[in-house]
Amino acid sequence: MAGDALTSTEYIRHHLQNLTYGQKADGTWGFAHTAQEASEMGFWAIHVDSMFWTLTLGVLFLFLFRSVAKKAETGVPTGFQNFAEMILEFIDDTVKGSFHGRNPLIAPLSLTIFTWVFLMNLMDLIPVDWIPHVSTMLGIHFMKVVPTTDPNITLGMALGIFALIIYYSIKIKGIGGFSKELGLHPFNHPAMIPFNLVLELVNLIAKPISLGLRLFGNMYAGEMIFILIALLYSAGWALGALGGVLQLGWAIFHILVITLQAYIFMVLTVVYLSQAHEDH
Repeated sequence: MAGDALTSTEYIRHHLQNLTYGQKADGTWGFAHTAQEASEMGFWAIHVDSMFWTLTLGVLFLFLFRSVAKKAETGVPTGFQNFAEMILEFIDDTVKGSFHGRNPLIAPLSLTIFTWVFLMNLMDLIPVDWIPHVSTMLGIHFMKVVPTTDPNITLGMALGIFALIIYYSIKIKGIGGFSKELGLHPFNHPAMIPFNLVLELVNLIAKPISLGLRLFGNMYAGEMIFILIALLYSAGWALGALGGVLQLGWAIFHILVITLQAYIFMVLTVVYLSQAHEDH
């Protein structure tokens, strides 16, 4: 698509635009055909491409690990079973080192978060024009394939984790204990309760926001670099050759970013939930 009749700005905007479904300005419901239409749909619009790829990759994760569990054999594992067991041991060691309470949900949740986020990030390594080009041939105007470059997805996951933090904070500490933690920390004096509440509520709310925006920001920046490199292919053979070298180099480095961001999201989730289990 870099070679189509699009300016560089139009090309970038096209690749950064989600396939959006919602209520149009005339009151009808449908897909947005322009970025302006998408913005006019407001809060209740749905990014269909982000939802599709998120759910598809989630189902892929469940299918792969369920297949391994069904075919697991004693002895030395081989193939994907070996790879899956390496991931499981890695997650188990990480959870034991970061989570100090007792909760059977934490390890499965950590495995799900790490693998799911990794798969979503991994979509960034697919050449930026391949899937959007196929989608255009099928009559689909926009198609973003990296769910973690959509803040709705990353913040949605972070809000789900935030709900777990609140739930376990109240379950472990009780409403009274949780209230005391907010009102009497860091200054244990009744006169400081308003000040403590402001500090603790800001700290509490900042957790999901920073968790979601960190993942989004890093993946969005990586996607933008791939898009800018792709523009070089339409600028002649010399810049096209340079683009190929840059794309390979960035892809190799980006594998580290993809893995690291999934790991950070998982570890911070475990740490936040561990703090929620601490009964002061």
